[in-house]
Amino acid sequence: MSEATNAETPFGRVLTAMVTPFRPDGGLDLDGAQRLATHLVDHGNDGLVISGTTGESPTTTDDEKDQLLRAVIEAVGDRAKIIAGVGTNDTRHTIELAHAAEKAGAHGLLVVTPYYSKPPQSGLLNHFIHVAEATGLPNMLYDIPGRTGAAIETETLVRLAEHGRIVAVKDAKGDLEASSWVMNRTNLAFYSGDDKVTLPLLSVGAVGVVGVPTHLFGELTARMVQAYVSGDVAGALSLHRQLLPVFTGFFRTQGVILTKAALKLAGLPGGPVRPPLVDATAEQVEQLRADLADAGFTGFVSP
Repeated sequence: MSEATNAETPFGRVLTAMVTPFRPDGGLDLDGAQRLATHLVDHGNDGLVISGTTGESPTTTDDEKDQLLRAVIEAVGDRAKIIAGVGTNDTRHTIELAHAAEKAGAHGLLVVTPYYSKPPQSGLLNHFIHVAEATGLPNMLYDIPGRTGAAIETETLVRLAEHGRIVAVKDAKGDLEASSWVMNRTNLAFYSGDDKVTLPLLSVGAVGVVGVPTHLFGELTARMVQAYVSGDVAGALSLHRQLLPVFTGFFRTQGVILTKAALKLAGLPGGPVRPPLVDATAEQVEQLRADLADAGFTGFVSP
């Protein structure tokens, strides 16, 4: 099995959907964001997604998104692909965020399926094409029907792939057959949007992952992906199994909540979550500590 070309991996192999660090008072922690971004790039990540759902995008303002993106680009934009989450359920607003991200210097856009309103496939097609045409940046579509209420169907993805700036999919659909058909019929680069199925998706043609446990397990995830693409399937499987406890552990409750708890356990910036989310309970933190330890994590800081 040969290494894929850069054209096949437009955003690298391992990206983290980065949390947005907040101060104890709930304000944006830009210094913490730069320190966290640096840590992630130093530890196995080719790229970062800023202001995705894990970045609590529903509860950050447009100005905060812009400040955060600029801070991260300043810190690591010369060493990693910085992808701006710009998706909303309003095409006009999404385009405004896309323009702002391009102006800030983002390397690409993550555009989630418009949520809650459940547009028909024709509406999804129009939405994604309008956003792709609004800037000169490459677009990664985010297909996650469990959150948005609407899947991007195979034929829609095939048509969208004809657009030169729609180059990738963050796939959290949970349908390997549908994903396989799209990969068979297009040149879209598929990135796993669900950490636990990264290895299965690689086996049918995906190129990498946009992860969450990668906040602490970026290097291990990168080793798993590299093992697979280098032809060491047994080695990749062994690493996948080592990571099983965190595939579960980071998602025992809402992922942002436990990711920020994990960062605190590791002494890394994260801070509290914003309402309507709530911080992890003591019991949840202790279970998470056990999950991290089961996966071999040793970087705990003293309470």
